[in-house]
Amino acid sequence: MGVVHKSDIKFTIGLDENKVPEEITWNAEDGGIKDAESKALMISVWDHKAKDTLRMDLWTKDMPVDEMKQFFHQTLVSMANTFERATDDQRMSATMRDFCDYFAEKLELKKQ
Repeated sequence: MGVVHKSDIKFTIGLDENKVPEEITWNAEDGGIKDAESKALMISVWDHKAKDTLRMDLWTKDMPVDEMKQFFHQTLVSMANTFERATDDQRMSATMRDFCDYFAEKLELKKQ
């Protein structure tokens, strides 16, 4: 069975005169998202021919550092969860989550 539906996700980046992101908005029509604002994004794309990961990391200049730390922590936790679903490697997933706990502890992200 071939592709029966295509779905677009679109990011629009507003830049200042030095091409530094001022604003990020995104749309995902199938997900009901229209012109949603964001302060940061991380996109990874697997190039299967080169066997390499292509990355795009952007954040607006007014992204607060404390929110960036939280964003990184949540991204790492999500990566551990995705890794487990994709590989069924529970041991390494647990190791990744241990690192996420360590990361949160060192950045004082955990609630007391």
